[in-house]
Amino acid sequence: MEYPGRTPVRVDEYPLLDGARHPFAVICPGGGYEKISDPLEGEGFARRLNGLGCAAFGVRYSVGRAARFPAPLEDAAAAVRGILARAEELNVDPADYSVWGASAGGHLAALFASEAQGWKRFGLPRPAALVLCYPVVTMEEPLAHAGSRLRLLGADPGPALVERTSAEKLVTAAWPPTFLWWGEADATVDPANSRMLLAALEAAGVRCEHVSWPGVGHGVGLSEGLPCAGWLRRAAEFWRRAVL
Repeated sequence: MEYPGRTPVRVDEYPLLDGARHPFAVICPGGGYEKISDPLEGEGFARRLNGLGCAAFGVRYSVGRAARFPAPLEDAAAAVRGILARAEELNVDPADYSVWGASAGGHLAALFASEAQGWKRFGLPRPAALVLCYPVVTMEEPLAHAGSRLRLLGADPGPALVERTSAEKLVTAAWPPTFLWWGEADATVDPANSRMLLAALEAAGVRCEHVSWPGVGHGVGLSEGLPCAGWLRRAAEFWRRAVL
């Protein structure tokens, strides 16, 4: 369905229409701000979350030539606002939602999780939890993912823009509880991205669970057959504990 925003944003809906209210996940798939990596990091995550009793919604945020900041962030906010407005129809609990993101979608999810750039600026409730899978984190060179930085910020972004879009710079005590994981063999997004975010979370006293796996690379989705295959259930359990 399309949700109204700066421009209409498409949201793939995976509700549980059984008459009960369910927690819901807002999913930002990866793709380097060039494409939406679905079903790898969209529908796959959503269907697995459905099996755990959670509604899920995949955001098809602005990518490619339309990806210039803040367009994708405005899309994510419009998606959350639209879901909350239809909470009764979609059988979701408006007080219990999490935001999930993989790769560049992890960067978008992290920006939304920040008080300065995300939920508070858009007048939305803070997510109960944030789940990040091998995320892009910084826009500062040399550790930034070059393609994501180029498409989001342009060829020659000023230092102020780089600062306000580097997630590790935005962490405060108001950041939601975070589950963070990455593969140590990631040759696409330097694992230092995740480590610098982890350091910022710990410094701010944010509740966090993190795990890294040797030999695991980038873009592995649900990771069937890999050592990290149980990550989604573990992340969902963290979300439940964060709410309780």
